[in-house]
Amino acid sequence: MTYIGIDPGKNGALAILNGEEAQTFRYDRDTYRCVLSDMRGEKAVCCLEHVSAMPGQGVTSMFHFCEGFGWLQGMLEAYEIPYELVRPQKWKKEFSVTADKNTSIEVCKRLFPGVNLIPPGCRKEHDGCAEALLMALYAKRRL
Repeated sequence: MTYIGIDPGKNGALAILNGEEAQTFRYDRDTYRCVLSDMRGEKAVCCLEHVSAMPGQGVTSMFHFCEGFGWLQGMLEAYEIPYELVRPQKWKKEFSVTADKNTSIEVCKRLFPGVNLIPPGCRKEHDGCAEALLMALYAKRRL
């Protein structure tokens, strides 16, 4: 069984857990399309973070964010990958993660010590990769 976690947004990521192997991918539509198309026909399930409007965000930025969220749902539907929308509070409670993104990185490093959370072109660990990986683990435990 393959477990997928997706942290939506331009600073988000997609993670895959397959047996002992863990992979993360920073947000890129072409990459997501390739990765998800490879999952078609596989026994897989996805935990997609259920996001909503955030106070202080502008109308245009919120529109673009929700447009990307809808695109992700469309890709999962098109490639026939079952998914569940999970609120951040729910999956974060599973791992005792707070709103501070650094706690996601620390928990992820503890649970996946061999995974590099510094993507190519970055100098520091990517919280989107950490959160996507934790959501994939949530899918493995709960979905």
